[in-house]
Amino acid sequence: MKKFNIWKVLDGFSASSPVSSGGAPVCPGGTIVASAGGVAAREIEIQETLTSELFQICKTVRHGFPYQPTALTFDPVQKLLAIGTRTGGVRILGRPGVDCYCQHDSGASVLQLQFLINEGALVTACADDTLHLWNLRQKRPAVLHSLKFNRERITFCHLPFQSKWLYVGTERGNTHIVNIESFVLSGYVIMWNKAIELSTKTHPGPVVHLSDSPRDEGKLLIGFETGTVVLWDLRCKRADFRTYYDEAIHSISWHHEGKQFMCSHSDGSLTMWNLKNPSRPFQITVPHGKSQRDGKKPEPCKPILKVEYKTPKNSEPFIIFSGGLSYDKASRRPSLTIMHGKSITVLEMDHPIVEFLTLCETPYPNEFQEPYAVVVLLEKDFIVVDLTQSNFPIFENPYPMDIHESPVTCTAYFADCPDLIPALYSIGAKHKKQGYSNKEWPVSGGTWTLGSQTYSEIIITGHADGSIKFWDASAITLQMLYKLKTSKVFEKPKGGEGKQSAEIVDEDPYAIQMVCWCPESRIFCIAGISAHVIIYRFSKHEATMETASLEVRLQCEVEDIITPEAETISSFPDLTSQSSSVKCQSLTSSPNTITPEGIKDSIPCLKVKARPVRMPPGYQAELVIQLVWTDGEPPQQVTSLALNSAYGLVAFGNCNGLAVVDFIQKTVLLSMGTIDLYGSSDPYQRQPRSPRRSKQFPAGLTELSDSPVSLELDRCKSPTSVPHSTASHNEIPSNVKAGHYSPVFYLLDNVKGPRKLSLPTDLKTDLDHVNGHCTSPTSQPCSTGKRTPNTEGAKLNRRGPGRPPFRKAQSAACMEISLPVSHPEVGYASRRAMLQQLHGVSIYSHDEHHAGSYSWTEKESRENSFSRSRSSSVSSIDKESKEAITALYFMESYSRKNDGTLSPCLWVGTSLGMVLVISLTLPVTEEQRPTEPVVASPSGTVLTLKGAVLTFSSLDYNGALIHPPYEVWRDLNSSEDEKLRRRKLVNFSPSSSQDTGDYQFAVVCSEKQAKVFALPSFTCLYVHSITEASFVLRADIVTFCNSVCLACFCANGHIMALSLPSLRPLLDINYLPLTDMRIARTFCFTNGGQALYLSSPTEIQRITYSQDMCDNLQEMLGEMFTPVETPEAQNRGFLKGLFGGSGQTFDREELFGEAAAGKASRSLAQHIPGPGGIEGMKAAAGGVVGDLARARVALDERGQRLGELEDRTAAMMSSAEAFSKHAHELMLKYKDKKWYQF
Repeated sequence: MKKFNIWKVLDGFSASSPVSSGGAPVCPGGTIVASAGGVAAREIEIQETLTSELFQICKTVRHGFPYQPTALTFDPVQKLLAIGTRTGGVRILGRPGVDCYCQHDSGASVLQLQFLINEGALVTACADDTLHLWNLRQKRPAVLHSLKFNRERITFCHLPFQSKWLYVGTERGNTHIVNIESFVLSGYVIMWNKAIELSTKTHPGPVVHLSDSPRDEGKLLIGFETGTVVLWDLRCKRADFRTYYDEAIHSISWHHEGKQFMCSHSDGSLTMWNLKNPSRPFQITVPHGKSQRDGKKPEPCKPILKVEYKTPKNSEPFIIFSGGLSYDKASRRPSLTIMHGKSITVLEMDHPIVEFLTLCETPYPNEFQEPYAVVVLLEKDFIVVDLTQSNFPIFENPYPMDIHESPVTCTAYFADCPDLIPALYSIGAKHKKQGYSNKEWPVSGGTWTLGSQTYSEIIITGHADGSIKFWDASAITLQMLYKLKTSKVFEKPKGGEGKQSAEIVDEDPYAIQMVCWCPESRIFCIAGISAHVIIYRFSKHEATMETASLEVRLQCEVEDIITPEAETISSFPDLTSQSSSVKCQSLTSSPNTITPEGIKDSIPCLKVKARPVRMPPGYQAELVIQLVWTDGEPPQQVTSLALNSAYGLVAFGNCNGLAVVDFIQKTVLLSMGTIDLYGSSDPYQRQPRSPRRSKQFPAGLTELSDSPVSLELDRCKSPTSVPHSTASHNEIPSNVKAGHYSPVFYLLDNVKGPRKLSLPTDLKTDLDHVNGHCTSPTSQPCSTGKRTPNTEGAKLNRRGPGRPPFRKAQSAACMEISLPVSHPEVGYASRRAMLQQLHGVSIYSHDEHHAGSYSWTEKESRENSFSRSRSSSVSSIDKESKEAITALYFMESYSRKNDGTLSPCLWVGTSLGMVLVISLTLPVTEEQRPTEPVVASPSGTVLTLKGAVLTFSSLDYNGALIHPPYEVWRDLNSSEDEKLRRRKLVNFSPSSSQDTGDYQFAVVCSEKQAKVFALPSFTCLYVHSITEASFVLRADIVTFCNSVCLACFCANGHIMALSLPSLRPLLDINYLPLTDMRIARTFCFTNGGQALYLSSPTEIQRITYSQDMCDNLQEMLGEMFTPVETPEAQNRGFLKGLFGGSGQTFDREELFGEAAAGKASRSLAQHIPGPGGIEGMKAAAGGVVGDLARARVALDERGQRLGELEDRTAAMMSSAEAFSKHAHELMLKYKDKKWYQF
């Protein structure tokens, strides 16, 4: 446990001295020197309890649909289901809570899966021609053995029930046999040239099917791709018969009696073969083919990829197959056909069928199968069909397989919110789909109990179609609670709008970019891709009302700039950077217009329903805020969002500026450009822009304007067109000096000589350049360095009204972008590309402000404009002009240096590493809140960091987290008394007294570093450089082990944890290299040491960074294998035993063992022992204990039988002795008699 001392020292100590960026305290030895005017020196001790031993990274559970599935299998005794994927993953599912994910180290695609039925083991065959044996008798399955084939490719595997010998078919047509126990290849091989006739001139093709005869286990049916089927006698090592068919074979299925089998073919036909007459099929059917009048063969159809022939005892057989549809129905969806007697049912699927299995009551292949369900694995879904009902309904899926119903675009993770789960579930249960089967879910294997360390958790996912899903993530399970469709707020776009449409994306205009939720007040806020923000309130009652809407003009207009050639420009040492014209406008009061020239102006991207709408219980829209088009330029997408229920305010920003809205009074409080937020405190001293004179100038005209009066009159303002706006919002700040401004150059589009700079149209950046060096936030404005002129001119091409303003909206689930973050020389380019994808805007960081010469070649294209190092004047032009708002946080703090009282504030972070504090003035009483104005104004406080700001938080003087104030939830639609519907606020402001004063710590984290400031002195107490070669993607201040820490996820895959307030490194593990944008957009931390991200477009991976949770993970996971008695085989009866099949017993060990078959060639396959570990050993020990218990029971039974046998033997011996005695007496009686005496 480490103690940190904070001393108050002399009043005259300057708090504006620069802070070292080396990641150490200002004063050595853990002592922090701060300033607070007029306060005597005293010492406060902060005890940090977090140590590195409390942290450890491990995966907990994976939710969702297995991405890119390839294989399926089922254990009919254990009731477990396994799904293999193209990336080498295996998901094992049982009852809810029993859900395990395994991953092959090779990452090779899984070709086939085979359960060792009721043995607690699984065999996987992978595309790298390797067989793996998994032990499922432990909560974390592990590979026991692997067998790598070196010379042949695996195509099909078959493991007979209760057998330890696995048949393996290969691409060459050979069949090998593997011992499952030792995972060693047998010397018994069925060569393809022995299986076919010697007269055959062609190769039969790969093995596509292997199965033993239900009638005789010593007969193996081998199906080759070209249409050849061979029944191989394993004992005699010869073929019993061979059949040939013209069409390729895809699958074979036996009748349970073993007298006939069915094949599916590539022409959409099914053939039935009888073992008595195997020369030709006795039945050929094309289920979906059109019959010809002249008795000709039906028209060919699409291939039937798989068929299953199952027989119930009391009804007609089931013939189930996939594919086989007619070619003339090209637009028809993939289907599964169920033929039962004379009825044919076609079940159309939404996605292509990967595999299906028929679930039967018995594991024995020679009994009536009694099928009861069909499991259908689709490319993007998983369903189970009930065969026991005539209408074939589907079962309600208990697993969260529909996370990807619409691609996931953002995520949020909340821990310890118990009251919300029942409320959301009660609302969501009313909207569940109907028509499911009334039977229980058939996949019910394993056991799972609620762990001792469980607490309520909620995951929120935002989707591309504008929907929001709330998930109950408690106790490592996932169940959907409630679904919200944000698109219902808007009118559906009409198809005939054409060019008049104001949408800025071609598809998914309602896609969710970010969410903000206050669990205590249940107020929910979203930001969408069409530059819209919606605020929802939760109600248990239905309501019919009209949704209020606001439109905000927050747009920067950029003047075209062309820099003259380098030879013609003299340096301007006294000037600051050249700038372009920017106008930041606020809420519009003019009607939506489209000018005669077709330029859109004051038009929102989406149209809100302007009529009362019935809103069901749940989340009901209260206010819609939309940014509008300005002079033909679309609004920029929202890059940051914050909400505070106690203040009744929502704030959002983009690359143009910041807007603050009062959602109680439905008014806009603040709408300012980012540069205006600084006032005279701008450390870069960016100058105000001259107004746009005209759209066109005479050719060759160059203007130079240095009039401070005209510049100041046209400076960016932030008026609010609301009834209660104040003068401070409409007037220019008095501390802005005209003398700070410098001349601005204007060059025309058609000036000859300089070449135009072509930048991506998505990056509507102006050409602003700054070389100033920032110092501490309270110091004087920093001096501006000399500008290095470009060697080439540049001009930004404005987007015309006919060009699409944005690229197609991409979801986080669809992004697969390789980012070379590990190489410093391309790290910046990768970072820019990533942030461009993350926010849809150009975002640049303060850490790249070292200008240098750079030559922009003419071959530089739009596609590779991010792929080069741009630490030049050109990059400065891009980055300075679009300073995006990247982080927002409401809290009670000090807005200015040495403030005496706490007040509501909004902390604003930008992409240049700047932190600004907006002062909020709220009405004194709650009765005045709905009517009195709320004032929001920049305080002038500016702090600096390296890299774009990501997150804020505040701590009290004891180092404890200060929760922002919130409003207690109230149902506005309730019919209760008015007193119960009044606002009740909860405030967590730190205590204050004259003895101790007000002490508060502000924690700020950026892409590169973290800082802790002491308030109200605004002295930087600690600074820590998080990463140099990479950058932070996600940072959150979380509670952990009754303390607080800063958790960070970097682009190079490192997960870090820092103590607060000292910023000591507690954890740094290279966990997950960033491979695509999906991880960057969806990674998030939460309290209690947990985090999540989208590991694939369809799956959520949850991890923990808590050592305690890692240690107790085994207790939380479900048990897959449970001891179950194998059902006994049915009594076949005397006649069936006599005439129904071979009476010979088949001993595979005697036939395939090393003594009889010899050893296989070592070069054919290589045995690889499975990885060992403590967990595997513990689980194996548990399995051994179970085996010993079962062996003890069997031994007792055997002893009892031996005792009975001994009694019978004793009785037989006594009977034999009696018989011997009587025989001896009889012999003596007749010994001396002659024959004639009888």
